[in-house]
Amino acid sequence: MNEPAALTTLLSLEDIQLPPVSDIVVRDSDLGAFEREVAAAELAVQEARYDDAVELLSELHLAPAHYPDLALRSLLAESWARMYRGELDEALELLKTAKLVAHRPGFNDFDRAEVLFRIGCIRVKRGAHSRAVNDLTLALELCERSGRPSDRLRAEILQWRSRCYQHQRDFDAARTDVEHALELVDSLGDSLIAAHVNFRASVVTERTGDWLLSCFYAEKAKDLYEEAGDSANVGRLLNNLGGLNFLLGRPEVAVGCLTQAVAIGLEGGNEMDAAYAISSLAQVLLRTGAPLLAEPHARHAIRLLDGRPDVLDELGNVQLVLGRSLLEQELFDEAGEAFDAAEATFAQFESVSLLSAAWCAQGDLALARSDSDSAAELYRRAAEALQDFNF
Repeated sequence: MNEPAALTTLLSLEDIQLPPVSDIVVRDSDLGAFEREVAAAELAVQEARYDDAVELLSELHLAPAHYPDLALRSLLAESWARMYRGELDEALELLKTAKLVAHRPGFNDFDRAEVLFRIGCIRVKRGAHSRAVNDLTLALELCERSGRPSDRLRAEILQWRSRCYQHQRDFDAARTDVEHALELVDSLGDSLIAAHVNFRASVVTERTGDWLLSCFYAEKAKDLYEEAGDSANVGRLLNNLGGLNFLLGRPEVAVGCLTQAVAIGLEGGNEMDAAYAISSLAQVLLRTGAPLLAEPHARHAIRLLDGRPDVLDELGNVQLVLGRSLLEQELFDEAGEAFDAAEATFAQFESVSLLSAAWCAQGDLALARSDSDSAAELYRRAAEALQDFNF
């Protein structure tokens, strides 16, 4: 996978070409108008109206030499919005500029931690988890070095780093980070950040097999999102609750949650959220013995997810669902194409467990074709990739 040049090294001021200090007098009227535009964009990002945020800021040209504080806020807001629109390269370019601005006089380590945190988030979206861990760890160090109150930012960094550790199958580290983040949000009184952290705690505990505790965290996160008026994340929680209810043996409840999640995604104009829920619904249909119904749902989700570099994990998962639904129908050639597509997708995403799932699916197909030697080799490859010792 091609990655932009590393941005994690803290540059010295001698290494940075700063924009020249301007002798132009900034008029209060201009400053007030720019402040209103940036604040409106930040509110749009907070409310997940990412298209609105990009539209506001793409027409706003703030020279860092004239308006350094507003320029940094604008860059952070636009990069976040573009990240969630799947425009990862564009978001990273904005953060390169933000990093230079944050090294200007007047900014400190907390500002630089904000920038590095967001760079780490883009790495997570790309699936470059090792590099993301480096970025996020350095951002934590900068928070502590800044001497400024930073519990909110630290909680955000920890829950994103927990996601990286989870994909690296370091579940102890993932759990430690999310538990630390939960301790931080207890004293913040911020329902939105508390919801994010509880959401992450639900995912981590689901991955470690504690489904009842995962449901507890998911329900708490859902209540907090409702309190904050964040309907998009309510839909995402319903998607997760659908999966958890299925694992707990309640398929009817699962389908109800997932149907609500699809509706919320479509009503909010968020095709990605709808795609995730449709993918989950295809999984439930497949695993309850309805491959004929699962197939069109899986194909629909793939159409929505395809071409987005920030959702490779989900795209690969639903490609596996499609392949297995075709395998159940004994359409072996088409199933093989779907499994190969999933393997290619997961190869772009830094997660051994996902690649192993693709190899296991290919092994099942080989068995269905009575090719036991190929099946054994694929199963062996998956097992060896997942082993946690080498000597």
